Amino acid sequence: MEKKKELASDLSICRILNGMWQVSGAHGYIDPKKAIEEMLEYHKSGFTTWDLADIYGPAESFVGKFRESLEKLKGKAELNNSQALTKFVPNAGPMSKSTVEFYINKSLEKMNTNCLDLIQFHWWDYNDPSYIDALVHLSNLRDNGKIKHIGLTNFDTERLEIIKENGIKIISNQIQYSILDQRPEKLMVPFCQQNKIHLLSYGTLLGGFLSEKYLNSPEPLKGSLDTASLRKYYNMIVRWGGWDLFQELLNTLLEISKKHGCSIANVASSFILQKPAVAGVIIGARLGISEHRHDNSRVFDIKLNSEDYSMINSVTKKSKDLFAVIGDCGNEYH
Repeated sequence: MEKKKELASDLSICRILNGMWQVSGAHGYIDPKKAIEEMLEYHKSGFTTWDLADIYGPAESFVGKFRESLEKLKGKAELNNSQALTKFVPNAGPMSKSTVEFYINKSLEKMNTNCLDLIQFHWWDYNDPSYIDALVHLSNLRDNGKIKHIGLTNFDTERLEIIKENGIKIISNQIQYSILDQRPEKLMVPFCQQNKIHLLSYGTLLGGFLSEKYLNSPEPLKGSLDTASLRKYYNMIVRWGGWDLFQELLNTLLEISKKHGCSIANVASSFILQKPAVAGVIIGARLGISEHRHDNSRVFDIKLNSEDYSMINSVTKKSKDLFAVIGDCGNEYH
């Protein structure tokens, strides 16, 4: 499997993106100095693409300091080998040109750059159509050189169709997509394939639940889940089919992982990376606390086959239909 993917002619990314939600404060304290040192190690290991947001605490500032350090170590040209995909997550309400430009300028300043690689726009309330205004202003900023490309975060297929009808060009949509949550396959994947929109997937490892750590373990008490990711994805496991069925899935993934000489997390990542329209999966980076670079790098050597898919499907077909329970991609936020 190729390690890089071209989102556009001038933007290639590593297919495993380093997720920075983990520095937002919801996953414990992150030491800034250690964080920058770790970011340099990720870059050195070939994990060159960062996924972040203006609402992820110091994430954009960390990228700015990382870029400064990288330039000192390797020279200005090396900055072209790093990609930082941020998000614009405003509160719903009127979206004037000056409002949008104010927030984009803040991101540019924090990230120590004069052009954002990709701005991934998120909107909380579809009842407020101002998201179209915001996207028009972002398109103008792109045309003026402050943004290379525009993407979306957690938009559903219906809204993607409206955005397309308004003539707004987007290149990606970031959505939850995992062995448990295969809602994108209902509407989102066909639409994105037809319209050449790439999918960036998060929640692929369920915040760490899809690993040997939780294999054959008792169902955790909610109070013992010490990160926002674990709390979020435990609820997803409950809605999907419960802990016993999840254990059956983990044991099946273990069997597949042994066959391929890899980890359960590798199988879970590969499962999504081999899906149509998926450009990359976002794996959280708890900078300075824990890292899985060596393990993650093995994903690119794995090719799941029809037998593997059949084994996984034999478990997932016993689960609830999350599309029927939650609705289309991103509906859990709206």
